[in-house]
Amino acid sequence: MTLLARGRHWQKAHPLALDAALAAGVLICMITASFVEPRGHTGPYFGRAPAAPSLILMVAGAATLVFRRRRPLVVLAMTVAVTVAELFTGEPRAPVVMSAVVALYTVAATTDRPTTWRVGLLTGALLTGIAMVTGYPLPWYAQDNLGIFAWTGMASAAGDAVRSRRAFIDAMTERAERAERTREEEARRRVAEERLRIARDLHDVVAHHIALVNVQAGVASHVMDKRPDQAKEALAHVREASRSALDELRATVGLLRQSGDPEAPTEPAPGLARLDELAESFQRAGLPVEVARSDDGVNPPAAVDLVAYRVIQEALTNVQKHAGPGARAEVSVVRVGARLEITVLDDGPGHSGATAGGTRPGPADAAEGHPDGGGHGLLGMRERVTALGGSCTTGPRYGGGFRVHAILPLAGATGDGRREPGARTTTGTAAAAGPTGENT
Repeated sequence: MTLLARGRHWQKAHPLALDAALAAGVLICMITASFVEPRGHTGPYFGRAPAAPSLILMVAGAATLVFRRRRPLVVLAMTVAVTVAELFTGEPRAPVVMSAVVALYTVAATTDRPTTWRVGLLTGALLTGIAMVTGYPLPWYAQDNLGIFAWTGMASAAGDAVRSRRAFIDAMTERAERAERTREEEARRRVAEERLRIARDLHDVVAHHIALVNVQAGVASHVMDKRPDQAKEALAHVREASRSALDELRATVGLLRQSGDPEAPTEPAPGLARLDELAESFQRAGLPVEVARSDDGVNPPAAVDLVAYRVIQEALTNVQKHAGPGARAEVSVVRVGARLEITVLDDGPGHSGATAGGTRPGPADAAEGHPDGGGHGLLGMRERVTALGGSCTTGPRYGGGFRVHAILPLAGATGDGRREPGARTTTGTAAAAGPTGENT
């Protein structure tokens, strides 16, 4: 710690001692000035001694300054009273007005500007007027009298300048602290958003692959004794699904690595280019999936591509989990102008509690936390789509089944913006029966 810093620390810790030292300095200055005869025969000179009453008034005015920061207005009033008493009784005159000037500076430095100028003008006018009246044999316009008004004005101006500078420094310090707090809050908000995004990715990966593992494990357990060949095939699917889950988990968690960590992820995030692979994985799990695409030539932005893939993945996972046996799914990806429309339909009776007497909860129930649901798939799906400026609607279909419809803006996508006249269709082997409902 430097000497200046130590001095400031000591000053804040002992303000009364600093004021006592200032009062002692003012007293020394007043006593020294009282020995000066300003109008000798050959000019100013030392030699006269202050009278006892003047000396007492100087000591009283200086002693009052010890409490100047605790009661600035009271100290000013007392020093003004001492100065007035000296002007009326002092012979020869002693500079007791110095204590009033210091007290006026303290008032100006600790109050607001209107108060400073009102008190300063009143103090200067009062002391100057009394000095003019009691200054005989000197004329009323003597420089001693005008000097009192000048000193009180300078004290007021200096105190106001110091107060303004302190207020400016405090404002800058408060602004810097507020900016620092804002940066910290923004950093915490971004961390929370990133955690939520990673949690959604982990949910998409785990929910999809674990659903497949669960189905295939159930098949293997059912046919283990009677048809071991089918059980072996089902276990192979379990192994493949678990390996895919581990790979995607590794890629997702790899995003949390530091820049210098080894084995950083290099595989790009999944997109619509892997839609056929996604459909085949569900077909192998026993869910007939028909994929119809009319987005040839579209190169969507990476964020749109990833969200589109995740929406389809989550929708098919919900069909696998809730639609019931014998359900079929249809996936439609169509470009309409500057938008990409994704529709996932199924005809499973397990979704419809209001039609056909169904009782199992659908994805919406799961997303809302119904007792038989418990997931947050559709909620995360809507948040992903909304974050890109799109829209996502879900609900039961007329006549049974469920429908998921998402519209994503193709900001920055390539292509001519026209809807393709034809549609490329990939149909699963178990889905030969064709569509089950709505046109998209």
